[in-house]
Amino acid sequence: MKTIEDLDVTGKRVFVRADLNVPLSDGTITDDGRIRAVAPTIAKLVERGAKVVVASHLGRPKGEPDPQFSLAPVAVRLGEILGRSVSFAADTVGESAKATVAALADGEVTLLENLRFNAGETSKDDAERGAFADELAVLADLYVGDGFGAVHRKHASVYDLPARLPNAVGDLIATEVGVLKRLTEEVERPYVVVLGGSKVSDKVGVIDNLLGKADRILIGGGMAYTFLYALGHEVGLSLLQKDQVDTVLEYLERAKTNGVEFVLPVDVAVSGKFPDTKTHAPVEDFAVVDADAIPADKEGLDIGPKTRELFAEKLADAKTVFWNGPVGVFEHPAFAEGTKAVAQALLDSDAFTVVGGGDSAAAVRILGFDETKFGHISTGGGASLEYLEGKTLPGLAALEG
Repeated sequence: MKTIEDLDVTGKRVFVRADLNVPLSDGTITDDGRIRAVAPTIAKLVERGAKVVVASHLGRPKGEPDPQFSLAPVAVRLGEILGRSVSFAADTVGESAKATVAALADGEVTLLENLRFNAGETSKDDAERGAFADELAVLADLYVGDGFGAVHRKHASVYDLPARLPNAVGDLIATEVGVLKRLTEEVERPYVVVLGGSKVSDKVGVIDNLLGKADRILIGGGMAYTFLYALGHEVGLSLLQKDQVDTVLEYLERAKTNGVEFVLPVDVAVSGKFPDTKTHAPVEDFAVVDADAIPADKEGLDIGPKTRELFAEKLADAKTVFWNGPVGVFEHPAFAEGTKAVAQALLDSDAFTVVGGGDSAAAVRILGFDETKFGHISTGGGASLEYLEGKTLPGLAALEG
């Protein structure tokens, strides 16, 4: 793959496919990590005199404009981070986009409106998707792929557009791929993986692949209760995927065969109802119980103190750690201790630590940890997982081609 250093960008219109899919609350950005992650690539292009056309998706609009998913607030924040004005086009390939791009001087930046406001961006029909890519290509001379969080999607701006323009990877994607290679090639051991999040089904492929690579796999979050149920424990009102029980049992058996240590919670924090993560109202029936003694009328919402100590112990001697998914409902203080403990254990280890994007990355920032202390915080949870599953990522394949 070429890098931006391989492109002559001076005076050229450079289309940067970023991942600016940031969380918004009433139009306010609550976590700007993804904007800050791509800013260095944009700044580098600006310094070299490029006319930078930034594009991204945000949320899941239905192929037409939807004000709640507008990138307008992102343009403002991007400008603040870059320390320069960022103009904003009110559409993706319409008159506003064409006029805004045409008005760019060397070293200036514009952001297009949400790519998913056009049905062609996510279409499964090659012709429709290609037609949208053709319209995007009119706006640029060169293409830089730097939206790692979207490279696992076969979308027009990610997969089809690079074939229509001279292209290269941005610094963010180059870094992400380099990190993931350290998790899959010549891994320094012990290699410990921490998996959380709500569903086993979301992690099936990565668990399957890691059973041949990791030394230990620590399981937390909602997905842990399917493992506990598979071992014969009652899980009360906890998240449970009964259709995954046979798969889980197979994984536990394979882990034994392969010499991979599977570590499950030994105690959990429970409540009779899901906590209010907006008001942080007190949890009146908070309790900690053994993992094999969850009451029928309670739901497991975090790992307990014994499990926190156990996980820290299992991470202490690690040389490589990959963590994807919070191990509890970290958005509420009563159930944030487990996720805090995992993050702290990573910092306390001497390992190369990778936080695998998505909710895990958000948790690190929301819970007040210094991002720079971790080896790497990924901007793409789904993309990271699919890479570790061994899948071909369409956006990377397009840039390699």
